[in-house]
Amino acid sequence: MAVYPIHRGRRIRSSKQVRSLVAETQLAPGDLIYPLFVTHEKHLQKEIPSMPGCYQESIDYIVADAEEAKSLGIPAVILFGIPKTKDATGSDAYGETGVVQEAIREIKKRVSDILVIADLCMCEYTSHGHCGIVEGGEVDNDKTLGYLGQIAVAQAKAGVDIVAPSGMMDGMVQAIRKALDRGDFADIPIMSYSSKYASSFYGPFRDAAESSPQFGDRRSYQMDYRNAREAVREAMTDAEEGADIVMVKPALSYLDVIYRVRQATGLPVAAYNVSGEYSMIKAASRLGWLDEKSAMMEVLYSIKRAGADMILTYFAKQAAKELGK
Repeated sequence: MAVYPIHRGRRIRSSKQVRSLVAETQLAPGDLIYPLFVTHEKHLQKEIPSMPGCYQESIDYIVADAEEAKSLGIPAVILFGIPKTKDATGSDAYGETGVVQEAIREIKKRVSDILVIADLCMCEYTSHGHCGIVEGGEVDNDKTLGYLGQIAVAQAKAGVDIVAPSGMMDGMVQAIRKALDRGDFADIPIMSYSSKYASSFYGPFRDAAESSPQFGDRRSYQMDYRNAREAVREAMTDAEEGADIVMVKPALSYLDVIYRVRQATGLPVAAYNVSGEYSMIKAASRLGWLDEKSAMMEVLYSIKRAGADMILTYFAKQAAKELGK
């Protein structure tokens, strides 16, 4: 390889136009998915204190958000539900009139050409705050699978475009795929949270979704952040069970995992730029410690550079506006 002075790396960094021409990583609004928190309340938009710019919203506001996202070139929203009541089996998650099911129907009725993804989990709906059925103080993996299938079918009946199971139950993708196929919803894709880590970066989300566990934690089913090869095994297992898209969550502290999963599987890879990652930038920006816009873009490009095909991010609208300039 030629060395200085023949090789001058600065030649291709000399101007904005040249830098754009040779950029190895491309990011567009079409790569983004916008998470939304839908509540059973009427005509409500309540800002989440730990997530500035994000809200718990009634369905009318959710529909308006979906319309704005579409206008910005964002192809999809993902819905998280905040039910009126919670119980041991999270019945609002699979009820016909559950809050997410109602939101799906309204978005599909009022906003054309936007994909509606539904988070498929029980923690927001259960009185104990865990992602499955609790027996004897522990989450019963196999008993939970049947409920996950019911939730998937309820969301499909409401008109969802993609279901996204996030509970990290063993066999969840297979159970959901079978339930959808039996219900004549064989064409509904599954975006599986395949490599979901037990992370401190979920704190603000638990405020937003009101989903903190009432006892213990989720380390017995979410992954240990010390492990990366395990993430590849989880992704490959979900692929074998019928997942159409695999996800790594969180994103920013797990760029190496995104890369490994990307290299190991031929499936599209999603990455979730989670609430804590979002809130850190917002907080530091408010304190004047960094520039919010440039930090946001650097983070999103790093996730894309690591190998993500799509990014779930609370910055979606803000980033889309920036990318559209």
